[in-house]
Amino acid sequence: MLENAITITNVTKRFDDFVALQEINLEVKKGELVCFLGPSGCGKTTLLRIIAGLEECDKGEIIQHGKVITHLPPSKRDYGIVFQSYALFPNLSVAKNIGYGLKKQDIEKKAAKKRVKELLALVGLSGSEEKYPSELSGGQQQRVAFARAIATNPSLLLLDEPLSALDARVREHLRQEIRELQKNLGITTIMVTHDQEEALSIADKIVVMNHGIIEQIGTPLEIYHHPNSLFVADFIGKINLLSAVYKGSGYFQVGQLRFKVDILPTNEPSLEKKIKLLVRPEDIKLHYETYEEVNIIEGDVLKVTFLGSFCRVLMSVRGLLKDSLLIDLPHKALVKGTIQEGSLLKLCIAPSDVCYFMDEENA
Repeated sequence: MLENAITITNVTKRFDDFVALQEINLEVKKGELVCFLGPSGCGKTTLLRIIAGLEECDKGEIIQHGKVITHLPPSKRDYGIVFQSYALFPNLSVAKNIGYGLKKQDIEKKAAKKRVKELLALVGLSGSEEKYPSELSGGQQQRVAFARAIATNPSLLLLDEPLSALDARVREHLRQEIRELQKNLGITTIMVTHDQEEALSIADKIVVMNHGIIEQIGTPLEIYHHPNSLFVADFIGKINLLSAVYKGSGYFQVGQLRFKVDILPTNEPSLEKKIKLLVRPEDIKLHYETYEEVNIIEGDVLKVTFLGSFCRVLMSVRGLLKDSLLIDLPHKALVKGTIQEGSLLKLCIAPSDVCYFMDEENA
């Protein structure tokens, strides 16, 4: 069993009357890449700064590799950090930026120079030693910041939205580079992001935060396919949310339709309970592509949006009253002309592809 690199217990932080973090409990295993994910103001950056010692928590404890670091200054903690703004010294060359931490550790010049050269090769910037940050692209500057953060071989790497200032194409490429480097180095990494795609694509574990609390902790697959709250479901990916009433035996009344849903025996709603059903657009299939004989729906195409590898269809479903559905279908159906505005579609949803939550608004 992997040992904990970081253990956070009951960490709470207030700014005057504002509760930034409330009773945060979290374990980060050695070698994991963990993403703190959530909207602006949810507390993810505050938590990262507390781990780094850049903020003090009001209550709680932080342990790193068995050592209590809760009140240690940043200089006494073992981590490297990369900020959104890169925070490179504009008047220092690339080599001197990367070697800054090595100089503070009084590492011999020859060894430091060798280490800088190794790191530049690692991040794909060999030969850039004498360049200055202003001569580099945003992606290259971020590579320099990453190399500087790991120069001293820290046991923990902290990334504070490191890719958010880059354009989409560079961001996608660089996040995969960071993931590969992290895996190869085996360095425990905590990354703050508000980008769900970023978190889903590179994290071993995602910590979804909202209003200073942790809503859910899990693998990307768990978070996406088994959200444990409406907030998580709505924040991660596209969803269809339908108002329903439970009728028993796994059946829900949705408008004039009846939907069959796989129900856990330990979590069956009471009869006539108001429920929210969640269906991902990609889980709604054309009827001829599946053998399901339940949850069959028909409706008219209102709008078709071509998104490259698939097309997103907005559809009014007969019997759903005011609700419409988003459906993601293979783009081939669009090419063949079987899907266009005004088309009648017959679809179905597998009972295992529907999640349900209590309707808090009408509880």
